[in-house]
Amino acid sequence: MPLDPSVIGTQLPPTTLTVDAGRLRFFAKAIGETDPVFTDPEAARAAGYPNLPVPPTFLFGIELEQPDPFEWLAGLGVDLRRVLHGEQSFTYHATAVAGDVLTAAPVIGNVYSKKGGALEFIEKTSTVTRADGELVAELKSVLVVRNPEVAK
Repeated sequence: MPLDPSVIGTQLPPTTLTVDAGRLRFFAKAIGETDPVFTDPEAARAAGYPNLPVPPTFLFGIELEQPDPFEWLAGLGVDLRRVLHGEQSFTYHATAVAGDVLTAAPVIGNVYSKKGGALEFIEKTSTVTRADGELVAELKSVLVVRNPEVAK
C-alpha cells in the first residue's frame, strides 16, 4: 500500500525521559565507549561536565520508551516485517547529562518512493529538548519499507 503524502508534517507522540547515570554507563559499555568521561562521574566533572554526559547516539533510544514505539508505523498501514533501517543522523546543540529530563518530539518529515514504488521511504525528524525548553539535538531517521505488491 503506497504511503499517503498527506501524513507529512504529522506530529507523533512526544516521549520524556529522565537520563539515568546507570543507563548511560550501560549504554557506553554496549557501544564500546572506553573514555571514562562517559562512565566515571569524577572524570566527567574533571572534563567540565556537571555529570556523566550522554554518549553519541543515546538520544535515538528516547522514542523507544513509548509503550509501543512503532504504533505510529502501524497507524500508517506499514507492515513492520517489511521495514528496514535506512539511515540516521544527529545534530547536537547542547550536551545532555545524567539527571536531565529530555523530551523527544517527532514529526513525519517526508514520505517518498523509489524503484517504481517497490521501496517507500519515511523520514522522521525529532527535536530533543531539556525540561527548560533548551534545544539539545535534532535527530533524523529514514525507514525503508519494502513493498512486495510491486513487481521487481
